[in-house]
Amino acid sequence: MKRALFTLGLSALTLSACASGVTPHASPVTPSGAMVASPPVADKAAAQPVPTRDVTTAAGLGVVRGPQIATLQVDARKAALAMDSFRTSCPGLVRRTDNSGLTQNSDWVAACDAVKTWTNDAISFFAEHMDTVQVGTGRAFATGYFEPEIAGCRTPQVGCDVPVYKRPPDLIDVDLGQFSDDLKGRNIRGKVSGAKFVQYDDRAMIENGSLAGRGLEIAYASDAVEFFFLQIQGSGRLKLPDGNVMRIGYDSQNGRGYTGIGRLMRDRGLITDASMQGIVAFLAANPEEGRKIMQENKSYIFFRELTGAGPLGAMGYPVVGEASIAVDVKFIPLGAPVWLSMDRAEPNGIWIAQDTGGAIKGANRIDTFWGAGDRARLIAGGMAARGSALLFLPKAAVARLGL
Repeated sequence: MKRALFTLGLSALTLSACASGVTPHASPVTPSGAMVASPPVADKAAAQPVPTRDVTTAAGLGVVRGPQIATLQVDARKAALAMDSFRTSCPGLVRRTDNSGLTQNSDWVAACDAVKTWTNDAISFFAEHMDTVQVGTGRAFATGYFEPEIAGCRTPQVGCDVPVYKRPPDLIDVDLGQFSDDLKGRNIRGKVSGAKFVQYDDRAMIENGSLAGRGLEIAYASDAVEFFFLQIQGSGRLKLPDGNVMRIGYDSQNGRGYTGIGRLMRDRGLITDASMQGIVAFLAANPEEGRKIMQENKSYIFFRELTGAGPLGAMGYPVVGEASIAVDVKFIPLGAPVWLSMDRAEPNGIWIAQDTGGAIKGANRIDTFWGAGDRARLIAGGMAARGSALLFLPKAAVARLGL
């Protein structure tokens, strides 16, 4: 979703500046609300990972061995959801490239074979096939995202005329690694203008009609503010006039940088409540100023209609509420389980990394997915939790890392 759900939980759009570093955390809480000590690590070296020259990946930043999985406080229901999502991810997990430098595809084969027929509890599964590691300091920051449902229509109507565009054919992805080894892993998007490769149209240009008349509209939304937030989620549902629902998912992005308008508005003194609810209230009360503020986020998302299971994460599999997270793949392998112990109860437990997001950058930066509906909207819209994260890796990978 973030790439396929251009993740940014709504809290990410309000507090995205926190993604590059978190402050020391308070004692996290368990799902039951009881206070527990900060997540244990094997030794004092955990607080001071050995620095290396390359700190742009988990392997370069440094990892240390964590506690045994069986000793962690884990909610059994959420662990079962996580195991199901891990099972779903396995076909991709054993063939994708791990950009974190921590695992090889073959490391996951034993766990993926075992989960196919596993009948015991989920916690025992993870404990038998994996060990924990801490990436860097282990300090984590988590936001939330969800699948919104807004009013829409398939053809333009009075009161329903905000275009939902599919990916334009002239939007080009460029792998810079083809041109220089120093640029491996870096990609840009843009378009050809004459003999030059230039930036693609930004949000203001698109909203002012630069794509109109090209047959790119797949649907229309009734409210520009609601559609803006659906774009930030990267996927959602359009409630049609006849009562049916059209599901749309991430198709691409215009290549422009993302700007979190919540922090921008707070810094300007326009709001004091930087939750999604607080931002929406201001935008609704100040439509013209709100339109200009939204256009300061130059990033724009293109969609396609989803007819199967969804919404889909960056691995191409459905993301599941309270089980799936978006991560930075340079620090957490896609498909890997992650255990969170945070300063609020909702995000605590085991999650599966199945998604990525434009604002989700850095070690232990997490965006938690909460599904659809009012509860999901409420939790995701106010999620900004600090605490600690542990990464579950196959025992073979942990042994090869010398931990």
